[in-house]
Amino acid sequence: MFIAPFVPSPSSVIEYMLKLADLKSNEVLFDMGAGDGRTVIMAAKTFGARGVGIELREDLAKKALSNIHENGLENQVIIINDDMFNVNLTSADVVYLYLTTSANEKIKSKLEHDLKEGTRIVSHDYEIIGWHPEKIENFCENPQLGYPSHTIYLYIK
Repeated sequence: MFIAPFVPSPSSVIEYMLKLADLKSNEVLFDMGAGDGRTVIMAAKTFGARGVGIELREDLAKKALSNIHENGLENQVIIINDDMFNVNLTSADVVYLYLTTSANEKIKSKLEHDLKEGTRIVSHDYEIIGWHPEKIENFCENPQLGYPSHTIYLYIK
């Protein structure tokens, strides 16, 4: 079931979100809707984390696997070509979301069920209704122009 379109996050936004989530080396990051794999690749290359990307679309999952291979990260990053509702998230230390508010609403009960206490959840532009964020930060890609601007939500289970 497609619950959000593929709109890639800019690299600067991904890096900001992973820093806000305090992603550490050897932690496990799950990207719910991994697209072309850019988030899990950055988590591995820049932060030394292990990445698990979940992508429903087969074409995007193949592109992500190709990008992982090109970066030599096969031992650190995996892509699961499946519906995110079918994937066990219990090993996650950080969950990365760039869905929509309605998609976040649909995945919320799964996150509540699967995630262990202390798991950090970062969401790009869309809040999780009913949850209280630890932080809400605005990130501007081009401060000189004042846009594009992004709202980043950090939650801790």
